[in-house]
Amino acid sequence: MPINRREFCWSAASFVLATALGAAVLPAFPAQAQESVPLPELMAPQALPDMWLGDDKAPVSVVEYASMTCPHCAHFNANTFPQFKKQFIDTGKVRYTMREFPLDPLAAAAFMLARCAGEKDKDKYYAMIDTLFRKQDQWIKQKPLPDLLAISKQAGFSEKSFDACLANQKLLDDIQKERQQAIDKYKVHSTPTFFINGKSYPGAVSIDEMAKEIDPQLKGK
Repeated sequence: MPINRREFCWSAASFVLATALGAAVLPAFPAQAQESVPLPELMAPQALPDMWLGDDKAPVSVVEYASMTCPHCAHFNANTFPQFKKQFIDTGKVRYTMREFPLDPLAAAAFMLARCAGEKDKDKYYAMIDTLFRKQDQWIKQKPLPDLLAISKQAGFSEKSFDACLANQKLLDDIQKERQQAIDKYKVHSTPTFFINGKSYPGAVSIDEMAKEIDPQLKGK
């Protein structure tokens, strides 16, 4: 059966990342304090530029390592992140950054599309992330390529730009580099993993758990 260009781009991207990841799916663990990383080291330039939300000079920095196919990440996005954003990001208390940590090739492809959507506007990056998480059950279980294309078209992609995004080898390589750096330097092994001013919390933490860690660091600010 002949394969069209879009299918080729998808297959190539999937194969490359599957090889790089060893086709491994890493487990999720309960939330608990783990390693601490000096904040300047954690916030040093990554393979990809950080897409952050909030006040760049906020007293607390929160970094989330997530995978687009991780149900715990989708649950946090739907049930905790809206209140977290309202309570901490929008009030200038927290500078929040999501970093890509794909657990499989499909998650990497979704992150590639989010990066392409937000190339010139980080709000579009997070809008794409939110849409992909909300529709996660649809595109990871049915027909991933057609479903991702349909979602991408709603975000302003054409078939041509969709194909070009998934064929972007440098972007794919940079996502893999960011993931590997998280493993090697920050000891990230599951998603979601949060760093709150450098302290690691694996697992989908609740708003109360986040507040318990953040609020003491805001005293006197």
